Amino acid sequence: MILENNEDQEKGEFQVNMTPLIDVSLVLVVILLLLTPLAMESGIWFSQTPKQTADSTPLATLPLLDVKLLSESTVEVDGKELARGSLLKVLKPLMGEQKYRGIAIDCAGWITHGAFVNVLDQARLSGAPEIAVAGR
Repeated sequence: MILENNEDQEKGEFQVNMTPLIDVSLVLVVILLLLTPLAMESGIWFSQTPKQTADSTPLATLPLLDVKLLSESTVEVDGKELARGSLLKVLKPLMGEQKYRGIAIDCAGWITHGAFVNVLDQARLSGAPEIAVAGR
């Protein structure tokens, strides 16, 4: 194709086609949006076989330790109110005594998802063999 005298070409002004760059960027954003929850997923494992304590008392006969989220920063462990940040320090010794078969977690309706997951993680780190979430 022979071009006639075009003023833009004579001046050397050309436009860059941005469509392929935008398409590739959008595809990468979609891929990252889909894969981020999989990378950040917290592992919660469930045991289906009942374990036994050292004195051969079946865990099924032991009670669950009640943990309730009262607010974003306050939890209640067996009727005793404490700060959410100190929950792990309280749960570890209680789970070490093997007086409980696990932890039952309940929360108020206005508690954020992050606070609830934080309490779940602390319960898992405390060594609780069983974690139950109280339903409504």
